[in-house]
Order: sequence, then structure tokens, then C-alpha cells
Amino acid sequence: MAPIDDPGPVPALIARMRGYGTTIFAQMTALATQTGAINLGQGFPDEDGPPEVLEAAVDAIRAGRNQYPPGRGVPELRAAIADHQHRWYGLELDPESQVLVTVGATEALAATVLALCEPGDEVVMFEPYFDSYAAVTSLAGAVRRTVPLRFPEYAVEEDRLRAAFSARTRLVLLNTPHNPTGKVFTAEEIELVCSIAREFGAWVVTDEVYEHLTFEDAVHIPAATLPGMAEHVITIGSAGKTLSTTGWKVGWVTGPAQVVTAVTTVKQFLTYVGSGPFQPAVAVGLRLPDERYRAFASTLQHKRNVLTAGLRAAGMTVNHPLGTYFVIADTAALGVRDAVAFCQELPHRVGVVGVPASVFHDDPAGCGATTQVRFAFCKRQDVLEEAAARLADLGPA
Repeated sequence: MAPIDDPGPVPALIARMRGYGTTIFAQMTALATQTGAINLGQGFPDEDGPPEVLEAAVDAIRAGRNQYPPGRGVPELRAAIADHQHRWYGLELDPESQVLVTVGATEALAATVLALCEPGDEVVMFEPYFDSYAAVTSLAGAVRRTVPLRFPEYAVEEDRLRAAFSARTRLVLLNTPHNPTGKVFTAEEIELVCSIAREFGAWVVTDEVYEHLTFEDAVHIPAATLPGMAEHVITIGSAGKTLSTTGWKVGWVTGPAQVVTAVTTVKQFLTYVGSGPFQPAVAVGLRLPDERYRAFASTLQHKRNVLTAGLRAAGMTVNHPLGTYFVIADTAALGVRDAVAFCQELPHRVGVVGVPASVFHDDPAGCGATTQVRFAFCKRQDVLEEAAARLADLGPA
């Protein structure tokens, strides 16, 4: 999975990381800046989060909470995370032994994979996958085994899923709601993943950072809530997406105490600690009333409708995302054969940036993804409306 602007070999870099360069998100954001285009490539909101959460961070800074926080996270945030998991899902967690605060979900994922995987172990993940999944698997010296999800439904195919497992499978990465497709895995699909993982003695690591961003009748189901799975699931969460504070980098890991301790052992040698004054502010955010969460999801659903309507009007075929703030658009009907080249040209043609979906794949051609583009709709409505108007100017490539 090489970046679209591959700088070529980096001799000082270890061999297993030479397939990775500057992330696609940094590249496309730089292109947006250079051209003045609307950036629908990188998934960050352009509006601040809840004012009381922002004020709580300011209060923490002014109160002097600017030094190293405790290694596992400040007590009020660990308690708030445990309460959040009970409030929304009925999960019982000990905040002292089963909760670890991390520097974003990216560190949570890296520390978990590094803690659990030996070189040569296999990691099962669904394709397309978020780019860091492949990178941290390589960092651990493990081997990724991908299960293709196909546009536009992205349904799990049992035979392909089972074929990805082997005696060397150490863990399976399950991201729901799913980036980049916006898919929300069904109860049946999650049960299938868990049953096969149990059969092979593999851990289930669930990335649930978009847990509160679901639309219509879609329901997020944590794998840890399935019967008998609480002791086999490591859950990764984050405040950035739910509270629109992606720059704060506050994430967490929850699960069996022995695993959380293992992840903590690795995490302390990655960043040690971080996000000091933001941690108590996130605790405030996790205790916001249910209606605030629902209102944010409702607003985001409307924004999804604005952008998907614009993409269809531009002649693209789009999937129907039921979660996250991403949509996949197929540009083949525009005459496009290479979405990488299309995305590089798009800012110059109409002033909009997207990300070629091929970067989320090991085998984009085999998955039919070479003409697909991911767009983000976590922007102000007026920005999305302007982007839709610009995209309407697209003609055949």
C-alpha cells in the first residue's frame, strides 16, 4: 500500500516499513492548501466541539493541569470511560484495571498490536482498511490477511472471512462503524467474526471511534457485548470524532485487565503520557446528555445527504453510509479509469479534494476500487453545498 506520491526508497528505513511514505491524508491536505480547494479528503470537522467541553480544557490549563498525567490516564476520565461503556452498552469495567487512556486511537491501536503480536503472527482485517492498520501490523513484524468488502453494500462473505484465518492468526481488527466506507456491521456479521475468532483462539480488537455517528435505524453493536466475548475483546475508543476535537488526541483501550496491562506496558514506551489538560475535558464530554449525542448524529446525517446528492448529481455512483462521516463514490461513469490521477487533478479542475480509495486496499483492482474516491462530509453545510456545486461542473474525464 504505497502513497500516491511515493518518494521512492528511503535507505535508512527498516525494510518492513519501506512501503510507507507520507500518509495520503497529509498529501491531499497539502494539495488542498496549495490550490485553495475544499478539503473533503481528510476526516476532520471544521467546527469546534461542545462549548462546555472546550471550556473544561481551558479551566484545566488555568488550574495548572499541564504536567504529566498518570500513566493510565487521569482518574476522572477513566471513570467517565467506564461509565460511558455501562451507560450505552451495559458493560461493566473497573476503571483502575480495565481502562487505559492513550494519545488518540492511533496509539491505542499501535500499542495493542505491538503488545499482542510476535513477528510472523497474522492479523486479519477487512479491506478497505484505515491506513494505520497495515502500518502497525508491519511495525510488529506481523502479517496482514485481508478480507475484501465490495462496493456498494460491503457485506461480509463468510467463506472469504474464514479463509483469512489460520493457526497463526493472533487477532482480528474489526472497525465498526467502518472507515472508509461508512458501513455499520450488522449483529450477524459481528457474531460471525467473533465465532470464527474464538474458533481459532484469536483476540478481537474493535475500533469503535465512530460509535456515536450512526444514521437512520443503524445501531452500533460492540463486540464485547456478545455472550461470552467480554474476555476476548479489546475495545478502542476516541473522543476526537464524537466531540469534534480530533487535534486533542485522546483515545482509550478497554478490555480484560491482563490485556490492558500488556498494552500499558508497550504504550509507556511510545508516548509515555499525553493530552494532560484535555483528559478532564473529555471526561466532561463523555457525560453530556444523550440528546446531545443524538443531535450531532442527526446533523451529520443531513450533511451526508447534501454531499451524496451532490456526488450523484455529478454523475458518480455512491454507497449509502450508515455511519462515520465518509462516503465512497465510484467515478467510472465519468470515464475515469484511475482514481489516483483523478484525485490529483480534481483540485485543479473544480477545487475539491478527495482521497483515492485504492490506498485503503492491498488489491484495489480485485476489489473494484481503482475508480473509487472517499469523500468526508464532516464540514459546515455551506461548505458541502459549495463542494456539491463545484462537483456538478465535472464532465467526462
